[in-house]
Amino acid sequence: MQHRRHLVRRSAASDPCGRGQSPSPLEELERAFLALARRPEPLMFPAHLVCEEPDRVFWPVDRVRAQLAHPSTPAELREQTWQEVIRRARHLGAPWDVAAVAMSVPVLRRILARLRRPQHLERAEMEQEALAGVATALRTVDLGDERPDRELFRAADRAVHRLVYAGWRQVNREAAFEAAEFSDARTPTTVGDDEAPNEFTVLAQAVQQRVLDVAEARLIARTRLAGEPMSRLAAERGVSLRQLYRHRNAAEQHLAAHLRYRLAGRLTAPSE
Repeated sequence: MQHRRHLVRRSAASDPCGRGQSPSPLEELERAFLALARRPEPLMFPAHLVCEEPDRVFWPVDRVRAQLAHPSTPAELREQTWQEVIRRARHLGAPWDVAAVAMSVPVLRRILARLRRPQHLERAEMEQEALAGVATALRTVDLGDERPDRELFRAADRAVHRLVYAGWRQVNREAAFEAAEFSDARTPTTVGDDEAPNEFTVLAQAVQQRVLDVAEARLIARTRLAGEPMSRLAAERGVSLRQLYRHRNAAEQHLAAHLRYRLAGRLTAPSE
């Protein structure tokens, strides 16, 4: 695992724009790849492997990648190009190992774009996992297979799906735990006429009656009752502070309307 992650990071440069924000793994790899293609002596590749009638004998690797992605490139040329790229990565090492992984970046972007991830899972973590999947498959894919690049992309897709699946399982476990918190023995869900329900009881009943979902009840409990700062929850949930305030206000309005409806029902109910 450490070797895989080292492979896709070792050629990354620091952020030259001074933005104070680290580039993502795909951005880091893209910079390293373009540096290889645009240096005074660029990394070159036999053009005839990827183009039937090339304008020169060798092309820089960024042009080769662009040709691979072009719909007019025949499947057999893609296959022989990828076979040679993988062979060079295995037998020549740096910088061909970096170039080989970078050749997959356009496809990886499409893979990542179609996945819905839980809020706590960073996109950078997904990118890193996809790149690691490609780097591993480069050493194991059979060069005799038809379209070995597809196995690289499948490896990346499997790696990212495992990560996302684990993330959603964590979300579901936390939701179940939070639901139990609002329904446990410490918070009675039935209140007699002579009992004044406490705030947690009200929230628990609202969750059970589907007035609020668990996340909304948890938000109100943590900020209104436990006094946690809204900024902390906004950071946890990956949303802006303004958006979280709007979310809480809407949840509290639903709760207030529900309580008013219940109170009106009690006042108008016929006495025995």
